[in-house]
Amino acid sequence: MSTSYRIEKDFLGEKQIPDDAYYGVQTQRGKDNFHITGIPMSTEPYFVKAFGYVKKAAAMANRDLGCIDAQVANAIIGACDRLIAGELRDQFVTDFIQGGAGTSTNMNANEVIANVALEALGHQKGEYQFVNPNDHVNFGQSTNDVYPTAFRLALILRLSSYMEALRKLQSSFFAKSKEFERVLKMGRTHLQDAVPMSLGQEFHGWGTTLGEEVERIAEVRQFLHEINLGATAIGTTVTAAPGYPELATKYLSELTDCKFILGGDLVEATSDTGAYVLLSGVLKRTSTKLTKICNDIRLLSSGPRCGFNEINLPQMQPGSSIMPGKVNPVIPEVVNQTSFLVIGLDLTVTLAASAGQLQLNVMEPVITYALFTSIATMENAVNSLRINCINGITANVEHARDLVLNSLGIITVLKPSLGYKQCAEIARECHQTGKSLHDVVVKERQLMTQAHWDEVFSFENLISPKFEK
Repeated sequence: MSTSYRIEKDFLGEKQIPDDAYYGVQTQRGKDNFHITGIPMSTEPYFVKAFGYVKKAAAMANRDLGCIDAQVANAIIGACDRLIAGELRDQFVTDFIQGGAGTSTNMNANEVIANVALEALGHQKGEYQFVNPNDHVNFGQSTNDVYPTAFRLALILRLSSYMEALRKLQSSFFAKSKEFERVLKMGRTHLQDAVPMSLGQEFHGWGTTLGEEVERIAEVRQFLHEINLGATAIGTTVTAAPGYPELATKYLSELTDCKFILGGDLVEATSDTGAYVLLSGVLKRTSTKLTKICNDIRLLSSGPRCGFNEINLPQMQPGSSIMPGKVNPVIPEVVNQTSFLVIGLDLTVTLAASAGQLQLNVMEPVITYALFTSIATMENAVNSLRINCINGITANVEHARDLVLNSLGIITVLKPSLGYKQCAEIARECHQTGKSLHDVVVKERQLMTQAHWDEVFSFENLISPKFEK
């Protein structure tokens, strides 16, 4: 089946565009020029939706200000509504990483919206004398204010989903904390025996630290609400009608239920990428915490015969092509790897943000790619960790308890009554002879009665010790 084409042209010349394509000549040039990641904008639905919102707000403002004919503006608004509803995503074909500070992506949106509007008005695709991508859809706009505004809105929407994934993971840790609240285990520092705790306390700590990350993300997300819509090319509002920046920002806030604030200094706002650096740093922080948690989980489940073996992870797949019966902690491993990716992409954001020159940072597309990749992949990893690992963890209760009672670390709870020096001597004797603490303290040296021993080494006192003078 042969494809039919239409011919579109810009000041560089003509291009063949598939007849069924809603994008046009400038999008086609961007598609032809940038084969970088192989990942088109269409893969991030929030970004497409955000462009729909921004272009709709712009059309409403320009209609009200008399800059665009009402019939044309309403057709543009209708086309934007289709993008917001999730339609036409396959028409957004430009690579995430591109030269031109995102111009190809902005024109992709302009051309799709223009051609959808043309059809709504009874015209053919490409009949831009009726609805023009530059003169109508992009009226009073520049890539340099539209792209970052859409990017910030898309980040806000994407972060909401990621934060919900983190909250659900936190809830799973808290549920396991409740389930394991009576499971005695040994706490460790420097990978050496320290003092007893409950497995529930360990899981609760992981949940608490994730809650802190949700709070930090919520705080940094507020910086994304300052936008430069109406700044146009460099912040001087050239080609924008008086009052347009304020009105377009007002409409965008109303359409999205997000309170956007117009930057107080639009020249500064147009070249500033500080909010992205801040957000990326918080994403990296969350990734480092998840790495630590997954490292802990892998250690605690190590074995099963020759490791810690305090917990069992759900068995997801055979772990070796050569060793029969081996099962690996594949879910924590993949979360670790995703965390490493996010940590590396933070450096990408930092370098790109520092590469801004004069009135614009032309490296924003790679920042877009880095942040969307970080958030989307980590959200997937967090969901997998919750569903495929945490929810199915079980405890080896007796084994964990035996490790505690056979440990020399529990002598720490005797220090208030026996003193550090004597406790150290007892621990050394037990280490050298293999004797148990109980035998040395109660039976041989008779430093305390069996009743006192039982009281000191009760479950409650071990995980929440009472202070003794």
